[in-house]
Amino acid sequence: MHDHHSFNKLSIIVPVFNEEGNLRRLHEELVSVVEALGIDYELLFVDDGSTDGSYKVLRELALSNPHTIVVKLTRNFGQTLAMQAGVDHSSGDVIVFIDADLQNDPRDIPRLLEKLKEGYDIVSGWRKRRKDKLLTRRLPSLIANWLVSMMSGIHLHDHGCTLKAYRRNAITSLRLYGEMHRMLLAYLGQLKFRVTEIEVNHRPRTWGRSKYGLERTLKVFLDLLAVKMLYKLLTKPLYAIGIWGLTTTLFGVLTACGSFICYALEASTIASPLLCISAIAIVGGIQLLMLGLIAEVLMRTYYQTQGIKPYDVKEVIHAGAQTKGSDEASLSTTQAMRLH
Repeated sequence: MHDHHSFNKLSIIVPVFNEEGNLRRLHEELVSVVEALGIDYELLFVDDGSTDGSYKVLRELALSNPHTIVVKLTRNFGQTLAMQAGVDHSSGDVIVFIDADLQNDPRDIPRLLEKLKEGYDIVSGWRKRRKDKLLTRRLPSLIANWLVSMMSGIHLHDHGCTLKAYRRNAITSLRLYGEMHRMLLAYLGQLKFRVTEIEVNHRPRTWGRSKYGLERTLKVFLDLLAVKMLYKLLTKPLYAIGIWGLTTTLFGVLTACGSFICYALEASTIASPLLCISAIAIVGGIQLLMLGLIAEVLMRTYYQTQGIKPYDVKEVIHAGAQTKGSDEASLSTTQAMRLH
């Protein structure tokens, strides 16, 4: 059985996009920190279509260090898919993500791992003292973190910090796509993984420029909608869609009743539009109900054909033995909730 308080190999994944001037120093710091831990490790640098000299530097680092792996993507796919590419090429049972801009401090990695050994599945960094501009970075981040915490139920100070440590079964429980990296903890929290955070050092950027602007804050609202809807659709699609169908149908029926009352009162100028609205609402409501039923059938087929169990077993007790089921439960749950 997997020991939640230890691990055998560490994978550190670094998404890279035009960070040529930071890479040698970052690599040196990472090697120094991880070598001191005395464990097996690998450093995976994912070149996300850099247009500067980043790949050249990364190639030199990989050829000079047997623990360093470089994954070069054909073009710029974005941070989320760069992270997924790193996960796909990693082999550690614990995975740490860190930015390539040197603002995350590699010296915080041992502290993340120690916290992970307490039984958590994910340990997130909290940049309590951020070295970023107030109006364009820190203030929008405060608002976004509050919104994410309230809507997802995962109450953290800093959802957006890249520096995080994951147990492998947690990060591989879903396929990353789009820009899911901003909402990873919200997704994984819905799957009931144990999440915590610790305060980490945040350093000012000394080379290059930030890849993010104010538009990222606006995208958080859409990401939050995706988190809530996908979770509901993957568990109880009929309820998620059907409630809107029933509401729309009820509105149509009430509008039709109002139309008939208007006809009885000889207020035909009001009755005619009401009757059209009621017809549209009833038809739309019925269509939503049918869509919910189809989604329910599809999800049941998905679970049954793949032999996936959409529940989480923590422990099984009987007269002969007592079996812990946390690992198996995590696997069954995460497979059942895998997002493609």
